Amino acid sequence: MATGFRGTLALLLIAVAGVVLAPTQGAAAAPPGGAMPGSHATKRIAWGHCGPRLQCARVDVPLNWSRPDGRQISLKVARRLATRPHRRIGTLFVSPGGPGESGFDLVAKAGAEIDAIGGGRFDIVGFDPRGTNGSTRIRCFRSHQGLVRFWRGARIPETAAESEAFRRKSAELAHRCGQVGGALLRHVSTADSARDLDYLRRLLGSRRISFLGMSYGTYLGETYANLFPGRVRAMVLDGVVDPVAWAKGAEARLASGVSSSDEVFERFESLCQGAGPTRCVLASRGPVKAGIDQLLARLWLAPIPASAANPPGELTYTDLMLSLFEPLRTPEEWPRLAAELDAAEGGDGSALEMRARPLRSPKGWSAVTTSAAIQCADGPAHRGSREWPRVIGRLAALSYLQGAVQGWWAWAPCASWPVRDASRYRGPWNARTRKPILLIGTRHDPNTGYANARRAAGLLGNAVLLTHDGYGHLSFKDPSACVERAETAYLVHLSVPRRGTVCPADHQPFDPEFGPPLP
Repeated sequence: MATGFRGTLALLLIAVAGVVLAPTQGAAAAPPGGAMPGSHATKRIAWGHCGPRLQCARVDVPLNWSRPDGRQISLKVARRLATRPHRRIGTLFVSPGGPGESGFDLVAKAGAEIDAIGGGRFDIVGFDPRGTNGSTRIRCFRSHQGLVRFWRGARIPETAAESEAFRRKSAELAHRCGQVGGALLRHVSTADSARDLDYLRRLLGSRRISFLGMSYGTYLGETYANLFPGRVRAMVLDGVVDPVAWAKGAEARLASGVSSSDEVFERFESLCQGAGPTRCVLASRGPVKAGIDQLLARLWLAPIPASAANPPGELTYTDLMLSLFEPLRTPEEWPRLAAELDAAEGGDGSALEMRARPLRSPKGWSAVTTSAAIQCADGPAHRGSREWPRVIGRLAALSYLQGAVQGWWAWAPCASWPVRDASRYRGPWNARTRKPILLIGTRHDPNTGYANARRAAGLLGNAVLLTHDGYGHLSFKDPSACVERAETAYLVHLSVPRRGTVCPADHQPFDPEFGPPLP
């Protein structure tokens, strides 16, 4: 994929991982196929021009698919027209993940690159899932000012007292979401979005769906394929979620999400050491791992100055962990991350602190709250708010790097979530599609570990796993011409790679040709 695509997606995607443990059974009944009852039987999408080859629309869907003629909500939808319309195959739906990231923005900003993956032979369609972005949104505050006041100064807790205060804050947040969010909170599960996706398929006149899902978008794909297996033409799932664990509950979902992050960070340390000081400045201080361990021990005792941050501040232990979240997923960032860690070892935490601040800003907290609302609907927590600190302890034992941070930052509200979604899908996950689903698993992915892809390949009734021998969250973060060729051949010709195929990345992290030069 082109550099522009990699850069665009890096801004659009917030990763979330899937999880493990034993199967759960039972599924809410899906609406029957074919035409929708009542007013939904004859609707068409009213597209409007909104850019070169780009069309935009709002589409009404039922709040509750079991009552299709009841209250309606709206989805924001974008379509980029195929560049080879005379050889058009159909529509390729795309989902960037999150949950909660904007499929509309993905098509509007990176549609040309996705068009190239499909050989110019698909109209590319993306939508903002219900509850998010430009669609009917989840709201937990009655005003933006209220949101800012609630989150002002919030930080990931480090001490027992801070943990108790943050636990109460998370419970209050869940209560506010229940008060303000209303009925929408009961109808934002991935199964609800899968039914929205199938409705869009019908409106666009596609007999079967072609779909590209990334990160959480793979769970949307897995859910769709098991609800509507006969309606799948082709499905590419990159950065695969383990659907059994995702549906099981918040604790298992979190455990999977952090289970591979320490291993990837160890690879970062090892590759930096091997690259040497000319390509990884952190290696100039001696053993890389020993230096980072000393930095962590120092921060555990006290923050270090971040005097060049704007405004000046300090870097805490949990801010460091938070600052590692995005660059660990993006190996072209590893030389820059190494330079920032080197500066912190020298006593200046400014660059790392500036990485952490957007994630704990009111906007950042709001984004993870929306994501949590969808995940709480898919699989609620099995431990209540008062037990959540013990859950955090178990997560920290799984991953010192991300366990506690992710447990507090993203998903603690699930422990107090006020509603349940009766339509959520809990399995089984073994439906057989007409053609194999193509799974892409990156060997060293910190958010959706490679084990997820292997597990999903065994669960799904008809799937082939393509191994991307690279680093980062999603294959495009560590580009591989081999993966790109396989995606295009599959989407256009339904040609599946031979089982056991391994695609190497084009470059190793810290290679001079990989990523932008340091300033």
